Amino acid sequence: MSNSSEQDTPPSRCGYIAIVGRPNVGKSTLLNHLLHQKISITSRKPQTTRHRILGINSDEHHQCLFVDTPGLNAQFNKALNKVMNDTVLNVIKDVDLVLFVVERFIWNEADQYVLDALANAKVPVLLIINKIDLVQDKTELLPHIAELAKKQEFAEIVPVSALGGHNLETIDNLVKALLPEGPFLFPEDQVTDRSSRFLAAELIREKVTRQLGDELPYEVTVEIEKFERVKSVLHIHGLILVDKKGQKRIVIGKDGERLKQIGSSAREDMETSFDSKVMLNLWVKVKSGWADDERALQSLGYLDR
Repeated sequence: MSNSSEQDTPPSRCGYIAIVGRPNVGKSTLLNHLLHQKISITSRKPQTTRHRILGINSDEHHQCLFVDTPGLNAQFNKALNKVMNDTVLNVIKDVDLVLFVVERFIWNEADQYVLDALANAKVPVLLIINKIDLVQDKTELLPHIAELAKKQEFAEIVPVSALGGHNLETIDNLVKALLPEGPFLFPEDQVTDRSSRFLAAELIREKVTRQLGDELPYEVTVEIEKFERVKSVLHIHGLILVDKKGQKRIVIGKDGERLKQIGSSAREDMETSFDSKVMLNLWVKVKSGWADDERALQSLGYLDR
């Protein structure tokens, strides 16, 4: 009888896992916690995530390629919304597994819209009920889970708290068990397929969104004009693009105070993410109609071609 160690070594598994759901159910928070580090920006504002972002989590035998997607939204009235919806629908077609995230006891038209989009998914779908830390009486979850189970045949239904880190290990184990066998597609120490330049722009946009909340409409994006290392310091120049003059005043704030706060908060996160001292300079510029202009969206990196 052969006792070679080769037989004892489990085969490597690698696959793509889409994280989908309506806006603001906690998809990006879930991704960051599953990766044990931040690569996807979060805020309370719906549809903070606009791009397809890949987070890579590798252990000895598994490589999980998590794809964080924008919230699927039935009311798309601008080119940007359409691009975001197309991104999600394209991702669903190309993955090995789907994590469909919903929130506590809520099931609405937007959730149904996502479920309909998953109707043709040929892969296992795990239903993740997020934010259960906000549920006072946990026994109420059981009848709710039973109702959700009738909607579609889910591979598993898992209640979690992404923010509190509750039950995330269960997701981790289920995902690894469902991954197809195959070689790793990325180096083991890589955590995302996005560039540092992209992450810098996203961190600035997160701070703008968090600082301004409802004061600022949707039409804000960030372009990085300079990203270079001089000796041990990263020099980053960011351009915050808004749609109207009045919005520019809001972002800058009285005596430039708001822009300073955005800058200092973004710089702190960048120093953690890039493990480096950062010199960050920010400007605000009006670029009307960018969110409804396909050419502008292309140049700002919104069209994943």
